Formats: sequence, C-alpha cells, structure tokens
Amino acid sequence: MTTTLLPRKALHITAMALPLAGWTLHTTVLHRRLTQAHRDPLTGTWRREVFTTRARRLLERHPDEVLLVLADADHFKRLNDTRGHAAGDTALATIGTRLAEWAGPRGVTGRLGGDEFAALTRIHPRHQTLRLQHLAHLMARPVPYEGGLLPLAVSLGAATPTAVESTDLPVLMRAADTAMYQGKHTGTITLAHPDHARVPSVNGRRLGRPGTAVRGRAA
Repeated sequence: MTTTLLPRKALHITAMALPLAGWTLHTTVLHRRLTQAHRDPLTGTWRREVFTTRARRLLERHPDEVLLVLADADHFKRLNDTRGHAAGDTALATIGTRLAEWAGPRGVTGRLGGDEFAALTRIHPRHQTLRLQHLAHLMARPVPYEGGLLPLAVSLGAATPTAVESTDLPVLMRAADTAMYQGKHTGTITLAHPDHARVPSVNGRRLGRPGTAVRGRAA
C-alpha cells in the first residue's frame, strides 16, 4: 500500500510543479521582452522615458555624489554622408556602449534621440574630475570598422547638483547641454555652473539647439 501511494504523491507534486514552471518561464520571457522594448535597439541604452525615471530615482537617493554627462556626436551628418549609414550606426553604438561602460552598474545611460546620449552615475566628488578625463579619452578613441579605423569625435558636457546648485533633473540636463555646446568640438568636457542652467529652453532643450524650433514656451 505504501508502495502505491508514493508514486501517486509524486505524480501529484509533478502535476502541480509543471504549471508553476511554465508560468515562471512565461514571466521570465515577458520580463525580457518588456526590458528590450524599453531599450534602444541600436545602442542597447535605455530610451528617454526610462532613463528619466531611473535617473530621477538615482538623483533623489544620492544627490551629493551623482554626476550627469550629456554626449553629442560631432559632425554626425558628415559621417553619414561620406562613410554611409552603417558607419554612422557603428559610431552611435560605440558611443552608447562606451558611455554605459563608463557609468557602470551604479549608473544609468540613455539615448535621448538621434546622436544625443545621457548618463547619470554615482561617483564620489573627489574622483569626478579624474573620471571625466577618462571619459574624454575613451570617447576620442577611433572605432575598428571594415578592417580600418573609424574616427570618433564626441562633445561632452557635465553637471553636478553642487556645481549647478540644483537637484532637479531637467535643470541639470539643461546646464549640461549648454556646457556641452560651449565646449563643442574641443575634445574636452565642460563642467556646468549655475549660469548654464539659466539659459532659456524649449521642451527641456537649450533654446537655439537643432530640433527646438517647435511651438512651446521657453522655460
């Protein structure tokens, strides 16, 4: 009798476990698909909406040690026109990858649109200058492409709550954006100060920047 009951009990447990295993697999696949939907397919970085949400959360939790960087590819249209869109895609993917590696697991990286990227990460204030210098060197390295090297030039602007005197993410992004354009094509990173945050903007972008010629109220 005992011998008969054991197989039945085992079968009962197996029958209960199968739907659970199937649901776990379904949940894992669904989570993976949702994650992929929130990432930029070319660069693997987060889309703007997800980046903004995660960056705000990080900023709220660690306002004293976060560093925001905005990156913008230089001469990107010329690169597409002379080397082709495949070369342009390679450049964008490289910028996203290098920025994400630089930000590390303590940060978040997003593609804001076109050739514009942003990263917010935790770095102790005494190490921020050195880390920014490392990022400038990293972004200047040419990219292996079709048996040769593809030149890469990226303009970078940085902002911290202490330097800008604000913990508001849109203010920090506006300041970093303005600082980036102040140092455009120089190969160095410009650190924003409070005046950079006071530049008028439309839809969160520096007034006069390409793409801001739309209806909206300057902030």
